Amino acid sequence: MAWNMQDYPTSMKNLDVLTRKKAIDIGNALLADKYPEERAIPIAISQAKEWVENATSQERHDFANTKNPSKADSHDSNPEHSRLLDVPVLVKFDAEQKEWLVISEGAKRASDRFHTKKEAVKRGSEIAENKNSTLKVYKMDGTLQEKKNFERD
Repeated sequence: MAWNMQDYPTSMKNLDVLTRKKAIDIGNALLADKYPEERAIPIAISQAKEWVENATSQERHDFANTKNPSKADSHDSNPEHSRLLDVPVLVKFDAEQKEWLVISEGAKRASDRFHTKKEAVKRGSEIAENKNSTLKVYKMDGTLQEKKNFERD
């Protein structure tokens, strides 16, 4: 079920208004991609907090002045997104770009890129935990270093 600024999950009630608005917008897009509510909610909250923290004051201002998300909003649905929900998150080195990637197994693009492995592992762990998935950390040479399971029963 989609949400709006008057009807949203209880876990979003303590978010500031802008973060809640972004979380509802992200959450509705996840629901359109067939993510189950219990998984869409923590992902939406986490991504909304990150967006608010990293957005410029102009981006925050512009978003604050857009219309509020509604239950009837349409979102471009991509069935590929829900497939990626259940796959492991990988942390691997891109030798060409000389940076560490955080990417879902089978995805075409990395979700994040970092200068250090430590930063990539931290972000990869957050994503894997939100997805109830597994994190696979690779060495620079491409061999598997470790595997962390964040799946919940």
